[in-house]
Amino acid sequence: MKTTLQKWGNSQGVRIPKSIIDTLGIDVGCEVKLELSGDQSKITISPTVDARPVRGRHRIENLLESSPTDAFKGEVDWGKPEGQEAW
Repeated sequence: MKTTLQKWGNSQGVRIPKSIIDTLGIDVGCEVKLELSGDQSKITISPTVDARPVRGRHRIENLLESSPTDAFKGEVDWGKPEGQEAW
C-alpha cells in the first residue's frame, strides 16, 4: 500500500488507512512505537503494549502514571449536594 508523506505544521506525517487501524485494534490518540531498521531503509510503526484505549482517547493507567505522586493525597470537600446529586 502506498501513501504520501505530508507536511502538518512544522512536522511531517503519513495517513494510516482505517482498515489497518481497525486490524491493529488502535484508534486516534493511541501510543505507537516508531523503529528504524538497522540499515536505515525502513520505518516500522507498531502499537505499544498499552496502545489500545480503555475508554475514549486515553488509558487511565497512563494518566495516573504521568500524574505527580502527591496528586491524590487526602480528601477534597466538594461542598453540599446540588440538584439531583445523591451522596
